[in-house]
Amino acid sequence: QARLEESGGGLVQSGGSLRLSCTASGFNLFTYNIGWFRQAPGKEREGISCISAIDDTTHYVDSVKGRFTISRDDAKNTAYLQMNNLKPEDTAVYDCVASIMGSCGSNYYSLYAYDYAGRGTQVTVSS
Repeated sequence: QARLEESGGGLVQSGGSLRLSCTASGFNLFTYNIGWFRQAPGKEREGISCISAIDDTTHYVDSVKGRFTISRDDAKNTAYLQMNNLKPEDTAVYDCVASIMGSCGSNYYSLYAYDYAGRGTQVTVSS
């Protein structure tokens, strides 16, 4: 069964780092655009970063720009989100999505549907 699965979440102190992984099984990730979303307690789910399938174009929302880095290793069928200088406000459930359609940019996070979506991994940043 084709699916995406996130891993790498956990508890970290403010200023620390985590690397999230988004691994595809049952399909080849290299043809898909990939996005990362997060949902903090009591807040709406927000798209924070994406990377394109065609040319590895990346996009970040302002709240994570300069601290987070998205990348992909198509040989491993995995995308990553390196998160540095984490802050308590980064605490959220992080999930990844993959889509054939769309292009990576500020509009990517409002596509009406994605082909695949993971269940998420919890990231907790203590102050």
